[in-house]
Amino acid sequence: MSQYLLEMNDIVKRFPGVLALDHANLKVRPGTVHALMGENGAGKSTLMKCLFGLYHPDEGEILFNGQRITDIPNTKTALNMGITMIHQELHPIRFRSIMENVWIGRFPTKFGFVDHKAMYDKTVALFKSIGLEVDPRIEARQVSASTLQLVEIARAISYDAKIIIMDEPTSSLTENEVDYLFKIINKLRDEGRSIIYISHKMEEILKISDDVTIMRDGKYVGTYAAKDIDQDFIIKKMVGRDMSNRFPVRDTKPSDEVVLEVKDFTAANPRSFKDVSFQLHRGEILGIGGLVGAQRTELVETIFGLRALDHGELYKNGKKIVVNNVRDAKKNGIALLTEERRQNGIFGILSILDNTVIAAQQSFAKMGILDDAKREPAAASSCKELNVKTPNLETPIKNLSGGNQQKVLIARWLLTNSDIIIFDEPTRGIDVGAKYEIYTLMLDQLKQGKSIIMISSEMPELMGMSDRIMVMCEGHVTGFVDKDHFDQVEIMRLASSFKK
Repeated sequence: MSQYLLEMNDIVKRFPGVLALDHANLKVRPGTVHALMGENGAGKSTLMKCLFGLYHPDEGEILFNGQRITDIPNTKTALNMGITMIHQELHPIRFRSIMENVWIGRFPTKFGFVDHKAMYDKTVALFKSIGLEVDPRIEARQVSASTLQLVEIARAISYDAKIIIMDEPTSSLTENEVDYLFKIINKLRDEGRSIIYISHKMEEILKISDDVTIMRDGKYVGTYAAKDIDQDFIIKKMVGRDMSNRFPVRDTKPSDEVVLEVKDFTAANPRSFKDVSFQLHRGEILGIGGLVGAQRTELVETIFGLRALDHGELYKNGKKIVVNNVRDAKKNGIALLTEERRQNGIFGILSILDNTVIAAQQSFAKMGILDDAKREPAAASSCKELNVKTPNLETPIKNLSGGNQQKVLIARWLLTNSDIIIFDEPTRGIDVGAKYEIYTLMLDQLKQGKSIIMISSEMPELMGMSDRIMVMCEGHVTGFVDKDHFDQVEIMRLASSFKK
């Protein structure tokens, strides 16, 4: 009998103009957590979609429970086999209850009608089994992204799966919630289930995994025991080269010139931020740190005109400006790279070309008609500068990896020639190689005299890229820390300075 629950051997998957998987391999032992790692575009998600019935391999074989499978035609077949997948981007039915989201497509019935009591009881028992305390009857839109992530995990467990694929499961979770998730994973492992765990957070990988498989450019690099490797080893195998520095060398310094000043900003929503004031200097990266609920995103979205302001003043280059909407922000040279690129960043069904130029459409119009002779060279030049990996500009952006989607969004705002760029979690869900490219791009903008506000929940990134850090807690600014005095303990202390 094979020592593996799952074997994927020499899997090949081709898309038009792209060899996504080039004889990739994966072997998963029963009752283990098996990490799958690689840069964005390495083929991790494509390989998992071949396993989950979303894609069909062009070549190769799959062995599951010792039996050879020629093809997994659809996700229903995969679920019936005992394979389930939790996707990185959650898409709940927002106006339906949590329990309906869990049992959709397989509602318990009585006399031909949905048995809501049975569904409620089953959901309560399921949540209790993993220690999740949430009312199954409330609508999905009423709970946080982190709770929805845990609900999705409960849904996966409800299929009695032998293999659970988790794609970036901690991207929306706090530190405490990550610890809670790891307890659930350990419980599942003790029950003999196998977890395939995709993440770019190496500390997590080394903490929770038994085995680690690394991919690069659609190819299999190797499988290693987690206890025998470290972060440097993983990075070298992922990118195919040594990366001694996680952040590029900074050779510019911010000036004393104030390009943006926020005075006494208070949100229209009384539960949001209050009395926020700060200055941004030319050529500076001002980091904004804080824990979940600090209202950082709400603050920058208000500066960008996406949210209503109760009171406060905004100054650009010493002149008072009013930003009531996105059009006002663009007119004043302010750009925002949003936190949730799939939800409110990319237009998934549109091409890379359309996604790149959409914020600067007016400059590519001739007598009110879009001029492709202008659009295409501008988009091509911008995507080339950012090293976007794609067969052509007509490729739908949804087909790109997360890192390449992020680069397209950055290219979009660079075409607007904004001199203040707000990055909200610029490298969330992005591999170490793509992160370095985005960091380099940010520094290039500083050399051109532009200024950056950056929100990040990753402490190394916040300290590695910022000139100053403004720390927030529950909508209040609790302190500023200069680069010469960066200290993780002090930043966390300020991030936890709750108002009494």
